[in-house]
Amino acid sequence: MKCVLLAAGFATRLYPLTLHTPKPLLEVGGKTILDRLMEKLEEIPSLDEVILVSNGKFFSNFIQWAANYATSRKITVLNDGAMDNDQRLGAVADLEFAIRVRNIEEDTLVLAGDNLFDFSLKAFVDFFHSKGADCVTTHIVEDPEQLKRTGVILINPEGKVLEFEEKPKHPKSTLAVPPIYLYRQDTLPLFKTYLEEGNNPDAPGNFIPWLLQRKEVYAYFFQGKRYDIGTPASLEEARRAFGFERN
Repeated sequence: MKCVLLAAGFATRLYPLTLHTPKPLLEVGGKTILDRLMEKLEEIPSLDEVILVSNGKFFSNFIQWAANYATSRKITVLNDGAMDNDQRLGAVADLEFAIRVRNIEEDTLVLAGDNLFDFSLKAFVDFFHSKGADCVTTHIVEDPEQLKRTGVILINPEGKVLEFEEKPKHPKSTLAVPPIYLYRQDTLPLFKTYLEEGNNPDAPGNFIPWLLQRKEVYAYFFQGKRYDIGTPASLEEARRAFGFERN
């Protein structure tokens, strides 16, 4: 199994903190966001490579991080070439870039480099194998404003995803979907098809409604907290939550 870590954004809403430091390398409770994500990935025995997609501006930052991070997993850092926010490829395009450049032909876990969570990725992988289908993660969010900033799904009693909408103006349920997905190896070529058809290359959730017309997708329910770090307020919330780990 491979993991693609999407970390090519410019995090302009966090300026000036992210003018010279990529968001995944910001500190939360004494560790970087990226270090905390890697700790979660260590739970997956079958994972042999983490492929991090960076932009051109912060490529050297991630290369230096990878050189100093101790892990038995292979870490590959890719440069998508974008040097500023106007040049960004978009998350779906970055994922397709990683699949193409690394010639990925294995089941693939996709994570955004700015989300922290406290559920087990191993449990998600086990669920994925039990379903034999592409899977998303989901949890209940009661706040309508928060639901408008994430993916929202409708499911049937078996957990099969019936509808998915990215950042809906009028959410149809309280089932939020963070950017934590597992794709079967035979799904990976579809990212190229999706982009060639002229579909939205930006937020990673945009691919899911298109995929639902072609394949079954199941939702894995998780318990616990999830922090989507995109603004100074959300960063401070995560820092307060993980503050107990500070020395």
